[in-house]
Amino acid sequence: MDMLRMKTFVRSHVLPYDLVHVYLWIKYYINTWHGPLKTSCKNYKKIFGINPNLRTPKTLNEKIVWLKLYDHRDVMQKCSDKYLSRQFFVDMFGEEVKQYLVPLLYQTPNWRDITMDILPDVPFIIKPTHSSGSYQIIKDKANVNIKMLRRACMWWLKFDYAKFDGEWQYAFNNRSIIIEKLLQCKDGYIPNDYKLHYINGELQFVYCAIGRETTNKRNIYDANWNPVDFTWIPKEKDPSTIRGEEIDPPASFHLMKKYADEIAKLFDYVRVDFYDVDGHMYFGEVTLHHGGGHDVFTPAKYDQLFGEKLHLTCFNTTNNG
Repeated sequence: MDMLRMKTFVRSHVLPYDLVHVYLWIKYYINTWHGPLKTSCKNYKKIFGINPNLRTPKTLNEKIVWLKLYDHRDVMQKCSDKYLSRQFFVDMFGEEVKQYLVPLLYQTPNWRDITMDILPDVPFIIKPTHSSGSYQIIKDKANVNIKMLRRACMWWLKFDYAKFDGEWQYAFNNRSIIIEKLLQCKDGYIPNDYKLHYINGELQFVYCAIGRETTNKRNIYDANWNPVDFTWIPKEKDPSTIRGEEIDPPASFHLMKKYADEIAKLFDYVRVDFYDVDGHMYFGEVTLHHGGGHDVFTPAKYDQLFGEKLHLTCFNTTNNG
């Protein structure tokens, strides 16, 4: 069972936390032995059937893998940490952006601090600050199995996500658990997730996660909100089942672009995520290596097309072996 399916299984069942973490720890130790270069190439080859061309990368996925391995700047650690990124946004834009941060309800570096007493009485999301795809949404703490929640938090804090696929920026972060207020629209559902993808400072497309508690679809639009005819998803997913009904741009789309345009100036490639809750914008997260460079474009030509657009500004000054 691959990582994506394993995560889905865990989120859908109550008991298998110990089993999934046995699997993750086995892969963790294998990858620690391999090192980030071999691990990234091995994972890439598993998806695409060939090793990534890191001497002269051509496709967007190859270039994301290259950035993951060789572009190591301090700012990348701060903006990728789910707790430190809050200060990253304030440092960039000033105190005014605090109104756009998801309300923080609790933060701790110790899983033992997670008790029923500290859990909020409002719907919330709990997650580690140093990984991707690990979280629990809790709408009523009366239904919480606190023993299993504490166990999940313990595993999250022990796990070095950087070893899993070479995403170095997670290795040195001070690991902690955060609890944020769960964003909900007037209909009671969590909002759509708008992921703005930038290449060399220009918005290329918006990847929308729609109806995440219901239909759970993925639509992609260009910078002017015209539908585009490609998908960029894990290999295990069927592209024909991904796209949902067309949607209008969020009411705060102009504000999303305003802030994301500035963040994008710092990176060759970056994905900046936002939510819109009944017209009010919230920052999501900054993602430096979408899918780890392993998501599959359909049609495949878009991998090449966006790869040609991406100019790696530090490529010629970096010894990539």
